[in-house]
Amino acid sequence: MASLKPPGLIRRVVSLLLLVWLLGFLWFALALPRPADDTHTDGVIALTGAQGRIARGLDVLRAGQARRMLVSGVDAEVTPAQFAGEYTVSPALYACCLTLGYESFDTRSNAHEAAAWIAKYQIRSVRLVTTDWHMRRAAFDLRMAGPKGLVIVEDAVPSHPSMKVLFMEYNKLVVRIVAWLVGWPETPHHPNPVHHK
Repeated sequence: MASLKPPGLIRRVVSLLLLVWLLGFLWFALALPRPADDTHTDGVIALTGAQGRIARGLDVLRAGQARRMLVSGVDAEVTPAQFAGEYTVSPALYACCLTLGYESFDTRSNAHEAAAWIAKYQIRSVRLVTTDWHMRRAAFDLRMAGPKGLVIVEDAVPSHPSMKVLFMEYNKLVVRIVAWLVGWPETPHHPNPVHHK
């Protein structure tokens, strides 16, 4: 009985997929996103999770390069007063321009929290601040969750990621893109929601 598949077809397909994966990883690791220039945007979004992100966002806000700032993914136990004290945020700046987001707990929910903030304040352009190795996945999720036509300026905080971090983050990005392509449903669930006024 004749084979239904050409000889070696599966092996060639697997080899091609591995080659594409390897080339993608090399691009991901060797061409990390860079810091942005002094472009002005309506808002700046800083994602919690690594050193330098919040400080960078606040620098942008204080320099007048954005009129509002969202800190997305703030720990439920951090009060506004504690945050303001740690980052030396004046009451005036906090009252006019700063929002602490307690609703998100991962990159995907960061994007949904940011999208709600963007809609509330009618933001048309944002500067996204996160670590260089995290930027591509964070920006992808924000593009998927945000309004059509939203301008996203990627402002990456430089770091020195290990090969393990790069490997894990690249695969998370690949899985995220595949999930989007196949329409995998989202079932976000915050493990411990606490709201601060």
